[in-house]
Amino acid sequence: MAIGHRLSLHPGAGGAFGERGSGAVLIPPIERIAQTGSTNADLLARLAGGEHVGEGHWLVADRQTAGRGRLGRAWGDGSGNFMGSTVVRLTASDPSPATLALVVAVALAKVVKIFAPSVPLELKWPNDLLVDGAKCSGILLERSGDSVVVGIGVNLASAPELPDRRTFCFADSGVAIDRDRFAEALAVALVDALWTWRQEGVESIVRAWLPLGHPVGTPLRVSEQDIDGTFDGLAPDGALRLRRADGEVMLIHAGDIELRRPVEKGE
Repeated sequence: MAIGHRLSLHPGAGGAFGERGSGAVLIPPIERIAQTGSTNADLLARLAGGEHVGEGHWLVADRQTAGRGRLGRAWGDGSGNFMGSTVVRLTASDPSPATLALVVAVALAKVVKIFAPSVPLELKWPNDLLVDGAKCSGILLERSGDSVVVGIGVNLASAPELPDRRTFCFADSGVAIDRDRFAEALAVALVDALWTWRQEGVESIVRAWLPLGHPVGTPLRVSEQDIDGTFDGLAPDGALRLRRADGEVMLIHAGDIELRRPVEKGE
């Protein structure tokens, strides 16, 4: 991937990466460490201790011994995988922080597609990246005051075994992705996605998410509420539209979504 070129979020976008009329965004600072418990926990501790962690600063670990996923799930590590966290500083004029899940998902999916163009990727709402229904990444957002710590794990070289779902790693498909180059590309892509989120609004992020996501009509279940339906797109605010069997459309703003069966695009 050429870092100097903008990663378009939707058709019609263009220009140099981060170019807004004057200059271009440089690669944000990436702090690399050999091992830690959790990069998210480390940044949260720094913030709680009063340390200033600038937006866009990344902490990337070679190994992570206490990685966490959504709902407290453990997330295993592996040498060569991407495991990193960064900070988003919220302002009063920003869109809803809840929609950051979509922002991060779009940035991650676009970067992965550049490094692994032959791998059939698909986003599951709001921010799971899947390959043929198998999970290949994890995203965890945790708030601390006026900041959100964004943690991302991507199975570049190996995949953890999870009790409740299949997993995938890119190396098993013969795709070798250098962790450090991936980290640089992701850091720049998130800067660009955050600019779009702030300047163009959530609806622009929604338009970027939809072509990357599961197709309209995909059977889904909202696990916590045990509600079934089919995917009916996203609302302008990023909520999932779930169409029930009787035709009613429910808006899901948060929840653990299960794909009920694989559906190919165009089916």
